[in-house]
Amino acid sequence: MKRKIPCPCDNTFTVEVPESIDLDAQPEYLDKILEGSFMNFICSSCGKKHKPEFPITLLWPSHGYAFEVLPEGERYAFYRRKKERKTEGAAMETIIGYPELADRLTVIRDGLLPIAVEALKYYILLRAEETGKGEEISVWYQNRSSDHLEFHIHGLREGEVAVIRVPLAVYEKTVADFKSHPKGELVSSLHSGTYISVQNMMSPVLPGQFPSGKIQ
Repeated sequence: MKRKIPCPCDNTFTVEVPESIDLDAQPEYLDKILEGSFMNFICSSCGKKHKPEFPITLLWPSHGYAFEVLPEGERYAFYRRKKERKTEGAAMETIIGYPELADRLTVIRDGLLPIAVEALKYYILLRAEETGKGEEISVWYQNRSSDHLEFHIHGLREGEVAVIRVPLAVYEKTVADFKSHPKGELVSSLHSGTYISVQNMMSPVLPGQFPSGKIQ
């Protein structure tokens, strides 16, 4: 699909954007998403780099996942909508924002259960906000080793990224808890329809505003 991108230099240029991506058939897109070069475009007039977000459908059949990926700017509209998208095969899940897309694909690539990782982010945020300076704090999964999962925390201090390593045993216990209580309060709180994210546990969305980024 062709999309137009306006640039501050007053030039508007047209780019070709895929409506649907199959990571099994087009594995090159996985690297682009994880390294941050996905949907990067250069203005043909001034050379400025643009990183717009467009809605896409992303499939990963070999892992049993299908996603509708929405731009961050459509977060509030998602919370208001009633109908959910469907696709043949895997259930269609929702991801909001390309950074979250890269995070989720990294979690899946590393063989982890997404909702358990989102739960760990919640626990990390609770601790982080005790020492934060009032800035918006966010937590992102990075990688796993033989004995821990690594997360990066943004917003604790200006211009710095904190690193926290969660023992693998803690992750495994979280998975076991979810399997024992699949309809528990935490599971329900991490869900908003087809959207599984710690973002659903942030301050509630009110008419005319987006989530504030603060844990209740």
